[in-house]
Amino acid sequence: MASFHLRVKSGKKGRAVAHAMYISRQGQFATKDDLVATEHGNLPNWAHDDPFVFWKEADKHERENGAVYREHIIAVPNECSNQGQLNLVSAYVQEIVGPRPYQWALHCPTSSLEGLPNTHAHVMFSDRADDGIERPPSQTFMRHNPRQPELGGRRKGTGGKTRAEVSEALIETRKKFADLQNAALEQAGHSARVDHRSLKDRGIARPPERHLGPSLLRNLPEHDRQAYLKARAHNRQSDEVATAC
Repeated sequence: MASFHLRVKSGKKGRAVAHAMYISRQGQFATKDDLVATEHGNLPNWAHDDPFVFWKEADKHERENGAVYREHIIAVPNECSNQGQLNLVSAYVQEIVGPRPYQWALHCPTSSLEGLPNTHAHVMFSDRADDGIERPPSQTFMRHNPRQPELGGRRKGTGGKTRAEVSEALIETRKKFADLQNAALEQAGHSARVDHRSLKDRGIARPPERHLGPSLLRNLPEHDRQAYLKARAHNRQSDEVATAC
């Protein structure tokens, strides 16, 4: 059953390279065998098409209190073929990330609870989009100079937004992803659909499902596991009926 999940995170100075290695399963993370695909793009010329060069310079030159990268973690439907999943992630990057430098990775581990594929993508990107001005790494991450852009760094796309504007942008992003995912499901010939809205906004009066986590699942008795799975299946069926009404 297709499900909707989109989580937004940010990374501080000094963490970008390590996180890029984590999502691309390199270095100490190479033993993980759940990587399906990884891709990058929109890098400045000085990065020489190497995302790790870009993230290394971002870690070095981004200001201390600034976010070096944003990350969107999105659930990818198992109902789609492997190519359909890759197309969905690419469409999401094109729609949401746009011209900003990015690196994404598609993972397909097996869920600890149901033993099913838990396909999801990590979309990691910088807020500093290309403005057509060539800058060395040290200048790329400087504060933007609106009067003389060539003397400052690249402008950050999230700069100057109020809390309300950030919240509205997140809701719009969630809706865009739901639309992209539903289009992918339709193209794959499946009737399943996802909804980006909260349970409350959908008129569903129940608390959200609890994320158990791997440590708790390892010690969960089998009868409790089955009871949880049964309750979750019932909730999803009830949610579909409530939404349809």
